[in-house]
Amino acid sequence: MRILSKNPLLFIICAFVFTSCYYNKRLVYLQDNTFSETQPKLVENRKSTYQLQPNDILSIKVKSSTDAQVSDIFNITTTTQAPMFTSPGNLYLEGYSIDEEGKITLPIIGALTVKGMSVEQAQDLIQLNANKYLKNATVIVKLISFKVTVLGEVNNPGYHYVYNNQITILEALGLAGDLTPVGSRKNIKLVRQVQGGSEVVLLDLTNPNLLKSKYFYLMPNDALYVEPLKARSRRLNLEHLTLVFSAATTAILILNYLDNNN
Repeated sequence: MRILSKNPLLFIICAFVFTSCYYNKRLVYLQDNTFSETQPKLVENRKSTYQLQPNDILSIKVKSSTDAQVSDIFNITTTTQAPMFTSPGNLYLEGYSIDEEGKITLPIIGALTVKGMSVEQAQDLIQLNANKYLKNATVIVKLISFKVTVLGEVNNPGYHYVYNNQITILEALGLAGDLTPVGSRKNIKLVRQVQGGSEVVLLDLTNPNLLKSKYFYLMPNDALYVEPLKARSRRLNLEHLTLVFSAATTAILILNYLDNNN
């Protein structure tokens, strides 16, 4: 302690290094000392199958090499060239919406209940019914209303459409531009719509067990909320340094005072 009191610069450096390490630890994702640069570590995870719900929108394409004109009746005309240019409004107009009873209504075939099914099961059901009217029919079904919402301390908050069959929480945060420096990595609220209401779970991005969690893969309509740190400030770094130097200066003055009076 006497050495530090007689070497103010050394004291300040030690204090800064200590606090910097603590602060840095709050920002690092998936902290695990067993991760290696040479040997990959397998983390097993089982993705849950999404079950279709009311208000989901499906893209349904039916093709037949022998009954092309009839098969075109099933296909809503697409007005955009690529999914990346598709607006939410076009998604609604160009797809089949699942009603409150869990049904979609197709030309000729009529109403089919798809609520509670996976996309693959819905495709099989439509295929089975299309075969009654078309020869050599091929049915392709896609969920086109897959979106996630990311709010709070991220650089690009809002809802983001996913043109894929799955997305992880890390990918969703990547779409949102990652967390800001004052976003809490330990308290990410995940809000998921389930039958009868919504469920909320807290996720810790610093915990490597997140990779094993059933919440690592997001579901359509999931919402993430990133809480701010308790010490939130737009000038966090400056205040952090100011605090360190102030504490160091005070400690040095106290130590010098004690030394001079001994």
